[in-house]
Amino acid sequence: MERHNYKIHIIGAGISGLIAAKTLEEVGYHPIILEASDCVGGRVKTDIVEGYQLDHGFQVLLDAYPQAQKHLDFYDLELQPFLPGAHIYFKSRKYTIGDPLRHIGFLWQTIISPVGSVADKLKIFKLNKRLKNKSIESIFESESKSTLKYLQDLGFSNAIIEQFFRPFFSGIFLEPNLETSSRMFEFVYKMFGDGLAVLPKSGIGAIADQLKSKLQHTEIRYNTRVKRVEDRFILLDNDKKLDTHFTIIATPAEDLVSNLSNQNTDWKSCYNLYFETNIKSISKPLIGLIADKEALINNIFFHDTLGTTHTGKKSLLSVTVVKYTDLTEDDLINQVQNELNKFCNITNTTFLKLYHIPKALPNLKELRADISPTETQLKPTIYLAGDYLINGSLNAAMLSGERAAQGVIMSLEDGLIIENLTSEYI
Repeated sequence: MERHNYKIHIIGAGISGLIAAKTLEEVGYHPIILEASDCVGGRVKTDIVEGYQLDHGFQVLLDAYPQAQKHLDFYDLELQPFLPGAHIYFKSRKYTIGDPLRHIGFLWQTIISPVGSVADKLKIFKLNKRLKNKSIESIFESESKSTLKYLQDLGFSNAIIEQFFRPFFSGIFLEPNLETSSRMFEFVYKMFGDGLAVLPKSGIGAIADQLKSKLQHTEIRYNTRVKRVEDRFILLDNDKKLDTHFTIIATPAEDLVSNLSNQNTDWKSCYNLYFETNIKSISKPLIGLIADKEALINNIFFHDTLGTTHTGKKSLLSVTVVKYTDLTEDDLINQVQNELNKFCNITNTTFLKLYHIPKALPNLKELRADISPTETQLKPTIYLAGDYLINGSLNAAMLSGERAAQGVIMSLEDGLIIENLTSEYI
């Protein structure tokens, strides 16, 4: 049978699913993506609201990600770089720190900043140098401990941990206690050091849109929700059966495959709120970190400090909350606006939209750098893809999609496909 005649279904048009389709297409297969929503992207989406670009959660792309360099056209995305630093709000004051080796303008501000001691700043320099020379593979083979314990073992003071490391990496790991593995800390820290944090000019959703645009022989069926996946067929929510040779599940699989019921993935959640305001309190593309322990807000960012395709009439402010809260939506909005005033001296904000993202990042205990194609195989004809298989990053989402597709290709090329396929599958 010709390659393009095989029925290979991919469940989910998120980044993993799109990369899986791209990988299959590159060797001649014509996959079909089944997507429950009306657009691609999964967690990587951008809405246009009142003229503003609103990403689903404050997200950045680290341009040092190996998989991003492999699969994305950076020039076409018109990547807008963040400066390698941060504003820190602490005790009603604002301080600026940054990497003077990459942006000399941060040198004096970082030296005079009371955030951390001189010894802390020397330790950061040494950490930068050490991780720059450490491979990704060796990072994920290193001893795993909590990020907090890792920083303490390196001798960082409590002051710089609480005023910089905790708010900065809490926003990345989506948990406030720095319980995330030191492997993930080293990986992310290395990626920041090897490149820049960037955003596409049209928002984070442009990444998924670009991947979709590269697909020439993939059918995407939107608003198609899957109920169950079996070896030879897929059952849709409307009880329609789709015959399939192979299926790649690029979404959480526990609800789709019966024998995964006791292998649920835990997830980290967050809230992302958008406001418009007349005045930018941060005029450069720098994240603002809220270091006061009692604050619910973790970080803020003014999106119009970067170039954007869509711009509203005023400034767009993004606010991220990673701490658990049982506040109602209205109470959460009021609490955030009060804290913007109290901790950041930001007033006169007009609420635009709130995103609650219950499955923002997988909460993983075991992290790894990679996975083999065969490890993505759940059953002879069913494969899994998703960052939860490797580590919680965009790089891992891409890598898992590629590995799952390679697993399917290996099965087909090695002649392992079930021999007694009937005509209904062709």
